[in-house]
Amino acid sequence: MPLPEKLSGKQRRALRARAHHLNPVVSVGAAGLSDGVLAELDVALDGHELVKLRISADDRAQRKELIDTLCRRANAELIQRIGHTAVLYRERPEVEPPATIKRISPK
Repeated sequence: MPLPEKLSGKQRRALRARAHHLNPVVSVGAAGLSDGVLAELDVALDGHELVKLRISADDRAQRKELIDTLCRRANAELIQRIGHTAVLYRERPEVEPPATIKRISPK
């Protein structure tokens, strides 16, 4: 997957405003990253584009490393990081509308 294009400052501000009211939907516990956490993040980003995370690591450097790893592995862009909370964004791919079904009228 290609990396997301860099967002402008104006786009980041708009995304931070949208994320303000969100509750964290993915939590990274003391056990760190697992395949389950990455799968849940992938599902959340596919469904919502903008996701708030809660990271339980006590060390600031460890939190930064976890967030950087999450961004890289989920192909997402970090929008904001404050304390134990981070906001990630990944644009949802365009989905083609389902083909229309033609009804055959009874003769």
